[in-house]
Amino acid sequence: MNIGYSRISTQEQSADLQFDALKQAGCEKFFSDKVSGAKAERPGLAAALEYARAGDSLVVWRLDRLGRSLKHLLEVVEGLEKNGVGFVSLQDGFDTTTNGGKLFFHIFGALAEFERSLIQERTRAGLEAARARGRIGGRKEKLNPAQIATLKAMYESKAHALGEICRTFNITKPTLYRYLEKK
Repeated sequence: MNIGYSRISTQEQSADLQFDALKQAGCEKFFSDKVSGAKAERPGLAAALEYARAGDSLVVWRLDRLGRSLKHLLEVVEGLEKNGVGFVSLQDGFDTTTNGGKLFFHIFGALAEFERSLIQERTRAGLEAARARGRIGGRKEKLNPAQIATLKAMYESKAHALGEICRTFNITKPTLYRYLEKK
């Protein structure tokens, strides 16, 4: 069975074009969402994925109607593949029910993985270069050394409650304990 999924981003848009194309492609069951592509929560997509059974195909008008990003798109299609469900994108010519479509999509996935590894490599190189120049990552310290000394003195005197110390320095209890652990 072909299961159609459509998505429009705003209430002003119409899904008629997508619906007509999905109907012409032989879809028998339809699911849709009216939500931005950046949103993770898509009840219509979740329902379509739950409804699909082995031997079915999820059909979309275009790839951008399904995935928020390339990574998300690949995750959805891999999930479909694991469940024996095909994937068809009408405008983009993807059809994972054919050998050529599977090959093309795997190449697509390999390119995305390669891109992710390049990004990771560049990030690591940038961090190493920054460390070599004496820069360390992370947030800046909330308190300066003099404030830390005062904080420790207040804590050790036992004359101040933890909440009072935290309010004085505008910090949380975990932050207080982190400063107390430092020497």
